[in-house]
Amino acid sequence: MAGLSETAAHAEVLVNATPGTVSVELLHSIGAPALAGTLLIDVGVGLSDDFTELSHPNSSLGEQIQEAFPLTPVVKTLCTMDSTVMTAPDGLDGPSTVFLSGDDAEAKQITGRLLTDLGWSSSSQLDIGGITTARGQEHFALLFIGIAGGLGAHTFNINVVTRPSA
Repeated sequence: MAGLSETAAHAEVLVNATPGTVSVELLHSIGAPALAGTLLIDVGVGLSDDFTELSHPNSSLGEQIQEAFPLTPVVKTLCTMDSTVMTAPDGLDGPSTVFLSGDDAEAKQITGRLLTDLGWSSSSQLDIGGITTARGQEHFALLFIGIAGGLGAHTFNINVVTRPSA
């Protein structure tokens, strides 16, 4: 059976869906050479054990991964929603938005195509900029927890609504 390093070395795309408090350590165990040049889609968020604080309040997991592995293009996405919405956005009552953050334009294009395959239309995808914008996505986790408490459910998402064009 192939280990994580061997599997990563042969992958075209990797997805980090590990708890954000252990993600960088786990990726280090795989090794930078195995990750170099491979698109890493990061959906993790680091939260305290009681889900009341971020483990990276002045940064983001996406930024930390990109800094630790500069030869690995990192795209942060899908972390503003529950896992059931990630793979079935059409299960919601209306349209919603999925965000993309990353420094590599080609990596974001590939991620966008993969999101389309999951059911996210191109019009629902919003590129919000470089990897530093991953902070906003990840920091939304605390609001997500509050909304989930208010709704009594985790299966929801947000939609960016703009003013009609003149």
